[in-house]
Amino acid sequence: MKKLKKDQKKRIPKLPRIHRVTFAFNEEEHKAVCSYIKKYKITNKSRLYREVIMKHVIKTLVNDYPTLFKENEMR
Repeated sequence: MKKLKKDQKKRIPKLPRIHRVTFAFNEEEHKAVCSYIKKYKITNKSRLYREVIMKHVIKTLVNDYPTLFKENEMR
């Protein structure tokens, strides 16, 4: 593979995050999240929430993808 110079690197387009989502935790959930963040030295809470939510959403979409046959018919 050909090496690219600094100014020739592939540019990834920025996708601005314009849709704000707000949610609330109860006391126990908040304590759990705070202890997780402290234990694993997380510096960006928004990134953590976004990654966890999107992993779940993508996993669910992949599992729910329509197939030609139902699962029991494929066995």
